[in-house]
Amino acid sequence: MNIKKRHNLTWAYLFVLVPIVLQLIFFYIPMIQGFFYSLTDWTGLTSNYNFIGLKNFTAVFADQKFAKSVGFTINFTLGLIVGEIVLGIVIARFLNKKLKGVGFFRTAYFFPAVLSTVTLGLIFKQIFNYGLPQLGEKLGISWLQSNLIADEKTVFWGVLFVALWQGVAMPIVIFLSGLQSIPSEILEAAAMDGANNWQKFLKIEIPYLIPSLSMVFIMALKAGLTAFDLIYALTGGGPSDKTTTMGLLVYNYAFKSNQYGYANAIAVLLFLAVAVISLIQIKTSKRFEA
Repeated sequence: MNIKKRHNLTWAYLFVLVPIVLQLIFFYIPMIQGFFYSLTDWTGLTSNYNFIGLKNFTAVFADQKFAKSVGFTINFTLGLIVGEIVLGIVIARFLNKKLKGVGFFRTAYFFPAVLSTVTLGLIFKQIFNYGLPQLGEKLGISWLQSNLIADEKTVFWGVLFVALWQGVAMPIVIFLSGLQSIPSEILEAAAMDGANNWQKFLKIEIPYLIPSLSMVFIMALKAGLTAFDLIYALTGGGPSDKTTTMGLLVYNYAFKSNQYGYANAIAVLLFLAVAVISLIQIKTSKRFEA
């Protein structure tokens, strides 16, 4: 092996090694530490802690705040999954048509994705606090005159609307890419055989979109189960902890109550839930692809 090839091989190994080292330092080591501290009563304020075994985990399942956060997180995640898939496919099918000005709409629908989630939450907080109530008064719409995210009955839908407004952008791009990968010959042959739009959607488009559906499902699942920054900026978990997600609950116990060991126990349960659901979904999607 000459010097040039050896030099190129060294750089190749270096480019592979650096991401592995960074992944090890910033992901795997903290993850292992989190598992360890979940078995302790560490407060995070000192270096002292006691090993208490599974007491944190048993306490979690008796915690009413945890139960409430699980309920909201599940509903919020299901709303994100259904909303992103349905809206993503509908809008992607519209943008896939050869219409005048469709390029503008593609850019407009993707625009929310480039905004900071915290900034978006703060903007919509002001809209819900002041903008919509004033609009409701001028239009004479009674239900719009109150702050939707301050009402326990409507806060869920307000939060879900904001999350979908930003979250649906990437699914649109993914589904649009999947639709554009369908050979035009197949669609033309189906049209010649008398297939209507609904039949072409079910028999042709959906099978081609299975990989895209799998990807969007995992993205929405992860976004819902680990939701934090949008909720923190928009509602702070209120009113009356109605919008406290598991991620926000971990934050509250760790940084407000100084119960780092307990917070890590909740984080471990959240990690396991995401891992198990993702594995099941991946295996299921492979069956459909086969």
